[in-house]
Amino acid sequence: MASSIASQARIIVPVRNGGARWVEAAAALRQSVPDPAMVVVIDSSSSDGSDLIAAQCGFELHKIDVRTFNHGRTRQEAVDRFNAGHELVIFLTQDAVVESRETLERVLSAFSDPRVGAAFGRQLPHHGASPFEAHAALFNYPPHGGTRFLADTQRLGIKTGYLSNSFAAYRVAALRECGGFPSDLILAEDACVAMKLLLSGWGISYCADSLVRHSHAYTVGAEMRRYFDFGVVHSQMPQLVSAFGAPEGEGARFVLSEMRYVGRVAPWLLPMVLVRNVAKYVGYRLGRSFQRLPARWCRRLSMTKGFWEQAAQPGQ
Repeated sequence: MASSIASQARIIVPVRNGGARWVEAAAALRQSVPDPAMVVVIDSSSSDGSDLIAAQCGFELHKIDVRTFNHGRTRQEAVDRFNAGHELVIFLTQDAVVESRETLERVLSAFSDPRVGAAFGRQLPHHGASPFEAHAALFNYPPHGGTRFLADTQRLGIKTGYLSNSFAAYRVAALRECGGFPSDLILAEDACVAMKLLLSGWGISYCADSLVRHSHAYTVGAEMRRYFDFGVVHSQMPQLVSAFGAPEGEGARFVLSEMRYVGRVAPWLLPMVLVRNVAKYVGYRLGRSFQRLPARWCRRLSMTKGFWEQAAQPGQ
């Protein structure tokens, strides 16, 4: 099976100052691939030696100016340039640590079903994760997998198109059929492609036995900025909400689940559940109205500040 991975897919990892987590992730990835040259690292002007880590692992290294990085465009350019001759492409982020040698094989096995256009694995929290960090990973990535199609929208709502480029694989033909990754979104290029795949009749497979470690210890301020960006995306893609439903219902389910989880493992943190989720909601609503805000406010409220530097926004 290992040789079939090399023949079917390239692995693309965008990196920018990945720090100690990238050192860990790179080592785990190197142990999981039969040939390190199948891994392409797109380094955005790292200043902490992340590019050297990639080179030491034997990965193919391509450097770009950080000012040109765009979540969708950079990934699509990497597919076009480095994935010629391969049917599949795998994306990882610099902080996603491959859990075992079987991780990549298992996510690629989903494509034995010709209806599957994309697949993604289960993200477990990093070791030592905070209760909030751990819950987010456990809520979004349950232990049971399956393949979702557009018809599942009535049952799953906006969760039908859930997909994360922190660890996801795509059938290149399906990706190209739906227009590839967009270059005009602040983030969530994976959600955009997932939506277009489902609307085009493709399925998205969640491989719960394909494991990576990936979670974020966000502060309250970081959560607010992150959800501001989600609000911007949903404003940029109104068709996502119209086709799959508003996200508020899923958000309420998350809050209730988080209260139960934190109440069980760290009850003294229960007041922070309210604080964090109010911050998320305020950030999201501001993001949904970003077109009414001065560009300098958008940049300040956003986690993805480079987007606002690239965009030609009035008043910038």
